[in-house]
Amino acid sequence: MSDLVHMSKKAIGWLYLYLFAGIADLVAIAKGLQEYRFFTKPLIIVSLGLFFYFTTQSIQKSLLRKAVLAGLLFSMIGDFLLLFPDLFSYGLGAFLVTLICYIIVFKLTQNHQVNLRSVNFLKIFFYNLPIYLITAIVYFLINDHLYSLKIPVIIYMLTMALMVIIARERFQRTNIQSFIQILAGAFLFMISDSLLALDIFFQPIENGGVLIMGTYIMAQLLIIMGIRSHLIHSPGK
Repeated sequence: MSDLVHMSKKAIGWLYLYLFAGIADLVAIAKGLQEYRFFTKPLIIVSLGLFFYFTTQSIQKSLLRKAVLAGLLFSMIGDFLLLFPDLFSYGLGAFLVTLICYIIVFKLTQNHQVNLRSVNFLKIFFYNLPIYLITAIVYFLINDHLYSLKIPVIIYMLTMALMVIIARERFQRTNIQSFIQILAGAFLFMISDSLLALDIFFQPIENGGVLIMGTYIMAQLLIIMGIRSHLIHSPGK
């Protein structure tokens, strides 16, 4: 537990590198320096993964840690593949694995003691309604331009919506700091992917690259910090 609470200088160094890589990548996008992104973009998730790795040594054999690291690994692969427009479908597949890993992680970082008799399904529907609406609106706008990617994109969008829903259902099943960080991270992840889909399949968005990566960088950081917040404040973790 001590390595979770007290971050070493090495661990903080990886976090600073994450922020530096993120800023450098945004500058490269804004300046049109695409060739530099082959270095800056993968470095973002590599540094975040190393930060998480060095601050979770006390749970090194846990499924939770393995799922987080797997999610980050596939995020890094997806980030690299998306640098090549012809490899978009492969990048989509890599990020689909990331979403599945994060769904598992969000389930593992909450109290599972739920009485189905006391669940108000109508209330849950309205709580999740914004998520449904965002998913439906984005799909409606991009549907006519998906062509052969329609089924993969539908699967991805449904998985993304499920990830945000699982993040939302953590309310009162973890500490409030972890809940807010992970929900905000999951929502920003959804916004980032929605902007990417609109930029590619609907119409180009002005400064779209900066907006997409900016929200994505914040999303990944908030998710990882939210996981750490759960571990720090959960007895027996």
